Amino acid sequence: MNALAAVMHLLVAAAFVSIPLVRHRFGPAAKAAAVTELRRQGVRPEVLEENKLRFDAGGHETAAPVTVAAVMITTAALNLAGADLAQLLTWIFSSAVLLMNAVIVYSNLTAVQSVEAAFRRKGDPELARVEVAPFLRSAEDAFPGWVRAQTYVRNAVVFAGSAVALVAVSV
Repeated sequence: MNALAAVMHLLVAAAFVSIPLVRHRFGPAAKAAAVTELRRQGVRPEVLEENKLRFDAGGHETAAPVTVAAVMITTAALNLAGADLAQLLTWIFSSAVLLMNAVIVYSNLTAVQSVEAAFRRKGDPELARVEVAPFLRSAEDAFPGWVRAQTYVRNAVVFAGSAVALVAVSV
């Protein structure tokens, strides 16, 4: 059962690494589309840089998922090695990943409201003028259609993989 848990951890790690890979590959196109939308709305595109708003895989958009992947790979290795600590770490990290992914899904579902609130908090009058829904939609539409399917698959892998790993180390 430790081998099954390890395989699930590796699948979860791969799912998390896919996030910055997709953003790295298609982030520039998303930014270009967002800039076009800002111009259509009469908002200076420089407001993105001035407020450190990004669409690529820089900063925490890479650090967070890569860290999760590294933790899951380490936990997989411990499971494969039959380490006594593997079961406890599986419980801790698989549970944490389940919760984190639930937060990610929620933030994706409430992105418009979250971004509107974030723009208001910035206090930049230029950002306050942005119509967020079409702004985000333009960026999202710059990603290929398969990315939406990949997001659903990634979420399914993370939720199911974490749950299966928890069950595997429990029996």
